[in-house]
Amino acid sequence: MSLDTPTAPGETTAQAPRLEVAHLSCVFDGREVVRDVSFRVAPGEIMCLLGPSGCGKSTTLRVIAGIERQSAGSVHADGKMLCNEVFSTPPEARGIGLIFQDFALFPHLTVGQNVSFGLRGPKARVQARVGELLERVDLVGYADKTPHMLSGGEQQRVALARALAPRPRIMLMDEPFSGLDNRLRDGIRDETLQLLKEEGTAVVLVTHEPEEAMRMADQIALMRDGQIVQKGAPYNIYNAPCDKAAAAFFSDINVIRGRVTGLLTDTVFGQFLAPGVGDGTEVEIVFRPQHVKLDFDRHGSGPNPTPQDGVPARGLVERARFMGHESLVEFRMDFDGGRLKATVPGVFLPKPGTPLWLSVRRDRCFVFPVTA
Repeated sequence: MSLDTPTAPGETTAQAPRLEVAHLSCVFDGREVVRDVSFRVAPGEIMCLLGPSGCGKSTTLRVIAGIERQSAGSVHADGKMLCNEVFSTPPEARGIGLIFQDFALFPHLTVGQNVSFGLRGPKARVQARVGELLERVDLVGYADKTPHMLSGGEQQRVALARALAPRPRIMLMDEPFSGLDNRLRDGIRDETLQLLKEEGTAVVLVTHEPEEAMRMADQIALMRDGQIVQKGAPYNIYNAPCDKAAAAFFSDINVIRGRVTGLLTDTVFGQFLAPGVGDGTEVEIVFRPQHVKLDFDRHGSGPNPTPQDGVPARGLVERARFMGHESLVEFRMDFDGGRLKATVPGVFLPKPGTPLWLSVRRDRCFVFPVTA
């Protein structure tokens, strides 16, 4: 199976890569922490390495930066090799910017001195570049302040300006927004990435937050156990997950089981297509809570089956919670005593024990063979 998902509606072929990572592997103390990782990032494009802690995201980033050495594979920038198994360009010569969760501003330097750190050339040109960047990050008039006088969001913007000052071709960002207050995070994150896109910088962003990846990335590389298990645009990664674990990483899921006969799987919700799956194979049918349709019980009867929603099945409400923009309703199903979840827009809080009928959108279900 290809790890690349189909092109999303309106998506175009990427231009020549600014950064190319090819077959990267890293072995530490006999343990392979990164395995055969490959991806490309074009100028102005944002690639997100997404996955749980310990899956190899940050190690991949450190190899690109030159902080760690790989066991196999290579890294190229604009077609020029930065490193392979026997050769490595020093980090300071790679033209790569770094932003981490810890902004690491120099406390004894002013904002202006922090931003200009590492710049070379005539003083007037350096000052002009500092002034330009402070204006772009909305910190005009802050040049003479010191870091301890700034808020967390302001420090983040100073760190961004400093990283951008030498006009890096590539920017590496490791969980850079996780230390910010939720109220600040969205605005600063969006401003940061817009600025990087305008600069034509290729960005590799590491995060374990699916919502952040979906909001920020042009492409997502979903990592698990040191390797990329799926790669593509956010639309495709979300709507065509490669397996149950990939679907579950992005949201809550419901799972029911069945067995394939003649490319069809019989369930209490009706039949599901299982193309390419052999007869007798046990499969898991995965669907998200927002794709469950609810209807009222009418003296023990539910709505009629439809081609789109299949056959309804009855369940009793166990719990209903208001989540702000939607309600989450949890059910114990009549047919097997299993639990399923549904989310509905707005405030809908049926009492525990209320019977309701659940239907499942056929075009929003994923069928995966059961793995050991």
